[in-house]
Formats: sequence, C-alpha cells, structure tokens
Amino acid sequence: GSEAEAFAITCPLITKADGTKFGKTESGNVWLDTRYNSPYKFYQFWLNVSDEDAKRYIRIFTLLDRETVEALTAEHEAAPHLRILQKRLAQEITTMIHSKEEYEKAVEASAILFGGSTSEALRKLDEETLLQVFEGVPQFRIARAELGLPFVDLCAEKAQVFPSKGECRKMVQGGGVSLNKEKVADAAREVTEADLIAGKYLLVQKGKKNYFLLIAE
Repeated sequence: GSEAEAFAITCPLITKADGTKFGKTESGNVWLDTRYNSPYKFYQFWLNVSDEDAKRYIRIFTLLDRETVEALTAEHEAAPHLRILQKRLAQEITTMIHSKEEYEKAVEASAILFGGSTSEALRKLDEETLLQVFEGVPQFRIARAELGLPFVDLCAEKAQVFPSKGECRKMVQGGGVSLNKEKVADAAREVTEADLIAGKYLLVQKGKKNYFLLIAE
C-alpha cells in the first residue's frame, strides 16, 4: 500500500524573561479551557507579561506580520508605560482563542478595577467574572434583612468599610464615596435589593483605589 507522508513542526522550549519555563508545570500557568481560565483571567495573563516577554510572545503566539510587530515594538519602546505590546498581545490571543466579544468583555471588566468605568458596565458582569475582578478586595457579609438600612449604617456598623459613621459622612460629603460605581450623594440613602449586583453583591469604593465587596446572604 501507499505510505502517507507525515510532517512535524518543532519549537524551542519557551521560557520567560527570568529563565523559568512557560508551561503548566510552572506557577502562573494559562489555560485555553474556560473551566480553568475564564476569558477575563486569560486576557489578564497576557496583559501582565513583562516587556521582554511581550516582545517575544507577540512573535510566537500571534499571526501579526513582521512589519506590524516591528512597528508595535518601536511604538512600545517610545512609551513603555502605555504597555502597547501587552495590550495588542492580549487582544490578538484572547480574540483568537475566545472571540472578539469575550475580548471586549474582558477589557470592560478590567476597566472597572483599573480605570474609569460605569455602573452599567459593572452590572453586565456575570458572578464569576465579578469575583475574579475583585479577587483580594476586602469582603464583608451582611444579612439580607439588613437591606433597607441607610448607607452609613450598613457601611460603618454592619460592615467595617468605615471606622465610624462620622468618617463615612465626611467622605460622602467630600464626594469620595461610590456605590456600584455611582457617587453616593447622601450617606442616609437607603441601600435596597435593587442595588444588588448579580442578586447579592454591593461594591463600595473609597477614594480612587480602595474597594470593598459586600455580600448579602
């Protein structure tokens, strides 16, 4: 009988800039299967690689042509703080593996924690992504029966977001407090079931970077 030809492609072992192996045996692994890495986590993995790794990975893992890669690299080196290579790398791979829609959702989710975003975008998040976005953020559990209380009581007594009611009122008056990405104008405003995200979460923000997640049970 006729013998079929077989072909193989080989690739050098891929390592990170620190010399460690890129793969599931090392910490910080990335999975294609959404059971192990959600599209958001997948996107964040590529977004957070080092500059040196981004320069290599964009050549290995994307289908961008040489001219485009060289232009992106030059643009990145002119302004490394903008993370141009990482953003394009994350865009290309997330779109390729998951879809353009999942990529756009991952960008929106990232903006909620790391940039300007809206209450509408926050409410679009599914529960799994919400918990991943705010992983590591201080969490407080409250009883559902406590919904209906004034914001100041909920956040200073039932949850220790503020050390005192006075501190809460002061920050609210200064315009530095948000609930679900919307400014709290009155510390006495009631917090109700309608405020819950995904039916059980409240996101309180103090200043620009301090987040707290309240979970109604």
